[in-house]
Amino acid sequence: MQTIEAFLARADAYKRAAGVDHDSTVSHRVFGDCKKLSALRGGADITLRRFNEAMRWFDENWPATDGSSAPFQNSSTDARHDDASKGNIP
Repeated sequence: MQTIEAFLARADAYKRAAGVDHDSTVSHRVFGDCKKLSALRGGADITLRRFNEAMRWFDENWPATDGSSAPFQNSSTDARHDDASKGNIP
């Protein structure tokens, strides 16, 4: 199961891989909202759909610094999350 903590770890790894210093930059790239990532760090919540979209964004936009893919890529769980966000929980 993916958690906000796992998401924040992924955002931190992206910051390092992309050479980005600020949460606001990553937040804007992922959410189009420069405050959302900081809000999540402060305990705010996020919808499942937005969470899945953000995780997918990382998969699709991970910097190719060494030819590797996103270290947390989890396409096998994306389908299950997508089903759950549509109300199709197995």
